[in-house]
Amino acid sequence: MSSPISRYRPHLAQALIEGFRIVKPGTLDMTVIKSTGPTDFNIGTADGVDTAANEMADVSIGDIHEVRLGGTVLRGASLTADANGKAVSTTTVGHRCIGYAEVSGVLDDVITYRCSPHVL
Repeated sequence: MSSPISRYRPHLAQALIEGFRIVKPGTLDMTVIKSTGPTDFNIGTADGVDTAANEMADVSIGDIHEVRLGGTVLRGASLTADANGKAVSTTTVGHRCIGYAEVSGVLDDVITYRCSPHVL
């Protein structure tokens, strides 16, 4: 049985992030910027230390696991299962999801995802 990768994930800050602020993905995988509102893809909180642009920020985001993809997925996408048990993105109301893609990937990539079961 696989255990979570970590509760805290280092991300590159693309701009100043003050301590204990909510963050969202930046423009590249594994980058973050400060959140600007409730409709952003808010992924967690920065630790208590201010982080300058281009420095590593520790982000508390819950359990992170790995999954094999059944197609192209963009980071932040809700993930559900295809007929082969691989993860695919979905926006369909009523779909049950395992969480959110932490990074982008393509067919048969193994990516990390933030475990956050939900129903669209």
